[in-house]
Amino acid sequence: MIVYEYPFNERIRTLLRLEDLYDKFKFFIQQEHAMQHHVALATIFDMLEVAGRADLKSDLLQELERQRQSLLGYRSNPNVEPETLDAILGELDSVSGALVAAQGKTGQNIRDNEWLMSIRGRTIIPGGACEFDLPSYFAWQKRSCEQRLTDIHAWFAPLAPLFDALALVLRLLRDSGGPVKLIANGGSYQQMLQGKVYQMLRLSLDESSGAIPEISANKYMLWVRFTTQGGDLKPKPLEDDVPFELTLCNF
Repeated sequence: MIVYEYPFNERIRTLLRLEDLYDKFKFFIQQEHAMQHHVALATIFDMLEVAGRADLKSDLLQELERQRQSLLGYRSNPNVEPETLDAILGELDSVSGALVAAQGKTGQNIRDNEWLMSIRGRTIIPGGACEFDLPSYFAWQKRSCEQRLTDIHAWFAPLAPLFDALALVLRLLRDSGGPVKLIANGGSYQQMLQGKVYQMLRLSLDESSGAIPEISANKYMLWVRFTTQGGDLKPKPLEDDVPFELTLCNF
């Protein structure tokens, strides 16, 4: 099964973009070549660009506290396992505490580093991080893998609490809904949402079907049109019936 996610608002869109960047960062930081570490560092710069558009720290703290208060209401529910509930509440407290302890604006340690900011300024330009543009950066890339990794981990460390909080919020959001089996007749599906507010939808389908969903949604209607790719990879309308699973998520 392949899963497609669609955010209903800018807030969730930002979280998903940051999650995608974090996944890329985790992949490249596990590699050893200097070029791969360059991508990891450039990805940190992209994180700062996306995170700088909103006050994510306070937003995440508010959401974590809201989730904590909501979960506390389940303590008296006999259908809820106390151990599971306590584990989630403990995780919420731990992640919130680390985020509160993170000092200053997100990524301020990188913004205060003139050398890193000079690299960031050059990476915006295609091919701008060549050795003749940034000889000191070229020299850094020639250091040992261990030295480069130590530096990158140190630069990213102040950002870690933000991404731990982001991961927890998205996990709770994804777990909030249950999948429903549906069929898109003739490759198209519509559903009235009747003004109910959702944060995100998740659409799962068999990868072997070759179907690709194009999703459009607001608080009144959800519309999914399935396409497929030909030899030129250009999307083409799919007229077959497509079975899929739909999950509507909301805190």
